[in-house]
Amino acid sequence: MENKEMSMTLDKIIKQHQEDKAIVAILQDVQDEYRYLPKEALFYLADQLRVSIAKIYSVATFYENFSLEPKGKYVIKICDGTACHVRKSIPILNALRKKLSLSDSKKTTDDGLFTVETVSCLGACGLAPVMTINETVYPAMTPEAATSLVDELS
Repeated sequence: MENKEMSMTLDKIIKQHQEDKAIVAILQDVQDEYRYLPKEALFYLADQLRVSIAKIYSVATFYENFSLEPKGKYVIKICDGTACHVRKSIPILNALRKKLSLSDSKKTTDDGLFTVETVSCLGACGLAPVMTINETVYPAMTPEAATSLVDELS
């Protein structure tokens, strides 16, 4: 690996998991560090853990929480479960995409500040429509309230 700083970080993460060598836990820590799973990190982990790159990729792509693409500093998740959908979560999504110049295929802003995603359920149906920014839950959202939150973070 050419990136010495990354290899040192990955070695530290691996060492924290030396007892169990749990790939999922290691990948979670890597994603916490980089906000996604860099390709070079996956190859390095495969080599250091003595497992195939196919095994690493199969775990990384099986779990929805892992991302192989860089994410923004602020990850906005808009719930589109039944309760949120019925209470108009899609206009919230559309307002955020318009404000941030994003689309269904382009989820992260060019400056790396925001990522906007939809999720099937955030488990807060009584508060619908709901969105999260990183781990903070925002209940009873409207398009105006959502774009106002983005303005505050910009």
